[in-house]
Amino acid sequence: MEPISRVIQPGRVGAAAWPTKILQRSLAILALGTFPVSAFAWHYPEHHEISRRAIQGLDPEHARAFDEFWQAARIGNEARLCDTPAEPEPSLSPQCIDWAALPAIAGDSTCSSAETVQVVLESDWILPVAAIGAKLGVKLDEIRNAESARQEAAAPESRDRSAEYSASAADRAARSNAMRTADVALQKADPGLIERVSSNFAHFPLPRLGTELDPYAYANTTLEPGQPMNAFGAYFWYHFTAIQKATRLANEELDADERRALARAVLFDEAFALHFLEDMFAAGHLAGTWGDVAQRKGTHDYYNEHGLEVFTWQGRDRTLVLMGDGYLRTQSAEQIANVVRTSIEQVLDAATGRSRGYELPYTPSAPTRPDGFDVCKSETMPEHNGPLAFEGHYKAPAEEILLATPVPGLGPGPGELPRFRGEVGTFFGLASSLEGRWLNGGFVAPQSDTGYVGGVDVSFRAGVGLEGVMGDAGDGLIFGSLGFHGDTNSSASFSGSNLGGTLESAIPARSGTSLRVRMPFYVVPGDLVLMSPLYMFKGTREAYTKMAVTAVGGGLIPWQTGIATRAGRLQFMLGREIGITYYGRRRDDELIVPDGTGNIGQVVKYQSISYDFPVVEFRPYRSFSENQTSSVMLQLFFGVDVPRNVSVSYPEGDPVPRLKRVKYVGLRVVYDWRHYRSGE
Repeated sequence: MEPISRVIQPGRVGAAAWPTKILQRSLAILALGTFPVSAFAWHYPEHHEISRRAIQGLDPEHARAFDEFWQAARIGNEARLCDTPAEPEPSLSPQCIDWAALPAIAGDSTCSSAETVQVVLESDWILPVAAIGAKLGVKLDEIRNAESARQEAAAPESRDRSAEYSASAADRAARSNAMRTADVALQKADPGLIERVSSNFAHFPLPRLGTELDPYAYANTTLEPGQPMNAFGAYFWYHFTAIQKATRLANEELDADERRALARAVLFDEAFALHFLEDMFAAGHLAGTWGDVAQRKGTHDYYNEHGLEVFTWQGRDRTLVLMGDGYLRTQSAEQIANVVRTSIEQVLDAATGRSRGYELPYTPSAPTRPDGFDVCKSETMPEHNGPLAFEGHYKAPAEEILLATPVPGLGPGPGELPRFRGEVGTFFGLASSLEGRWLNGGFVAPQSDTGYVGGVDVSFRAGVGLEGVMGDAGDGLIFGSLGFHGDTNSSASFSGSNLGGTLESAIPARSGTSLRVRMPFYVVPGDLVLMSPLYMFKGTREAYTKMAVTAVGGGLIPWQTGIATRAGRLQFMLGREIGITYYGRRRDDELIVPDGTGNIGQVVKYQSISYDFPVVEFRPYRSFSENQTSSVMLQLFFGVDVPRNVSVSYPEGDPVPRLKRVKYVGLRVVYDWRHYRSGE
């Protein structure tokens, strides 16, 4: 089989230069691994639900064996590890961690089984993470129940598959807001979240390179040393490691301390493995397995939300419709739990010496400590200290699991699934806008009547797109734009003027050069640029990264976090964007200043600079595409127009009048088109 590494190249976004590239690298930390949590297949409560169903469905004999090993593993840590392996209803204020929560913690909150033990038993932040997960689970359950109730209430003839699998606009908004709240809370609770997820590709299975359906050839490839880190490889590495340790429980006379340590290592290794087994059933991970970061993200997000029909390695006779994070359905949870249960039973049978129709080799060299293989730092599969190939003794247990898992999508080429691009990476684009502004008067002091001005703007933009790395809540967009701006006459005229036509207008029609800059901030606008040197030093890099992540999520006080509605995304954004228009730079603009009788008193030449500050922005939901996006948005803004370089051209020698600043509020409709660079 051709090396899959030719199709998918692991790695991180390259090191960046000061200052813009530093910002790109810092913010892109989100985009690489998770979004945050969104490149992961399931959210915490969904992993917990799948694992809970698997444990609760064990037959009595397996359930007794599992409880025996769990109670042994708890000794000395009864306060932190719950008495029940799978709590029936997760507490909103958990005081302990049950075993069903371990697959949710593994991989997302930790990078190895050994780290999972340390975090669960010793950290002061894992219980808050569990509480955040439980609260999110309650919200997602409410949304699912509402969807089910609506479907059941509909007349039979009106029910269809689209209603079964698709959420309403209100449900989509509710789900987005629930995940937004959890994402922001997780960033604050989990100190290592960002760096951990920035380098973790283990949640994705490798793509297939052809249409051959030889599950063993594919599975053996996933474990080959040097192959990219992947979900199948991570699962089977930790699952077979757990089985090897479990054979010692069945074949050795161990003292109480050794048996307790070995039981704990087995259960934590298997829990770590199951995180990746469960990930293999997420639609976005089956489809989004190759390409650059932006392609993975866009494809991942699209199929997780819209679903994907798949078949298993067992054959094409029966297909499954799978969703992804935030969209776990009860039917899918039960299907995944059945496979997870089989995996747990294999470990329990190895630990008790119970036959499953095949023999597993006794591995006396298996260590008593949890495995330390780091799936975050390892970009490729490493060598294992024992045989893990899908042959001989390990072929039968692998077959039980492998044949029940979905077949990943093809790699690039004929037959590939449609790809979509997340708005991640550098781009160039065009933006055009129409706006209306309400003015508090004119530049000349006697003119105080309010009026209206219409404007049009066409500009070229370039920047870094990191929107949606936290779903609909995040906003990491950075850009600068240069364009042309034109205004109509002000509707307000001079009182008592006899000039007529445009000469009466308080502010005649004019044009200028427009500049616009947008960037998130932590506390005050521009602070990420001022503080970006922190990223250049190892000791302060993590602190700066947390600042950047918090800025994308709405700032230290998340008052700029996007809010999902039925029609689109609403965001309060004061300070994130500023527009500057230079009027009269090529040729001075002119104003007529009437005298006291209503006739021309003076002709004044001037220039001005207008500063506008968007306050609220509304974007309808955008569709996915491969390398470009276009959208329409509304902005409510305010600003001030400051006159400068004033002179009198008629009558010559007259004293220069004092022009005043003009304040305004306005509404802008923007058409925003972007083309993203490929291969980032």
